[in-house]
Amino acid sequence: MPGRVFQTQPIPVLAERLSVSATHLADEPPRGNIAPGQDVVALTNKGLERMRWGIIPVGRVNARGRPVMETIINARSETVFDKSAFDGVGRAVLPVEGWYEWTGEKRRKTAWRLRPKRGGFLYFAAITDVWNAPGGAEVAQIAIVTCEPNEDVKPIHHRMAVILDAEDLQLWLNGSPREVSALMRPWPKGRLVIEEATDVDWEAP
Repeated sequence: MPGRVFQTQPIPVLAERLSVSATHLADEPPRGNIAPGQDVVALTNKGLERMRWGIIPVGRVNARGRPVMETIINARSETVFDKSAFDGVGRAVLPVEGWYEWTGEKRRKTAWRLRPKRGGFLYFAAITDVWNAPGGAEVAQIAIVTCEPNEDVKPIHHRMAVILDAEDLQLWLNGSPREVSALMRPWPKGRLVIEEATDVDWEAP
């Protein structure tokens, strides 16, 4: 379950890889440590868009009809199409170069960086929503879809993001729940580099 992500490649490089336009995001700075609640750049059917990582669930209720109170950062793949809290959400793809996780006890945590062995981008399956903020502003929001970890990630965390192959991005964005169900599985073992992240200045979550 990604604790933080990084998007450090220039947005025009990402746009070229995805064959979309991103002139409106050309000045987006590289960001090596993006936390929940901050903005990310995501792919939708409209192209690349800036979104807030975390869905504020105003008006959303759980299966018992009670309001969902906590901000939704991640959504479980096993229930994302079944939970009433996710009724009406859209889909997006979050392109990143990798993410961070932590192990260990509080104040003695070890930070880990996870990235693809071949470099380039990882494409996280995601859901989207729009928050109607005070004052009439509309804030696009995103939450990462997660699944069981593969053998590489399991020693570090009990969940990982659903990682899509490039050829499956349009299927995720446009397919039916039944059509995309096969995409929501752990990424194959052996494709990630996992290394201790000692070069990042932060406080562990």
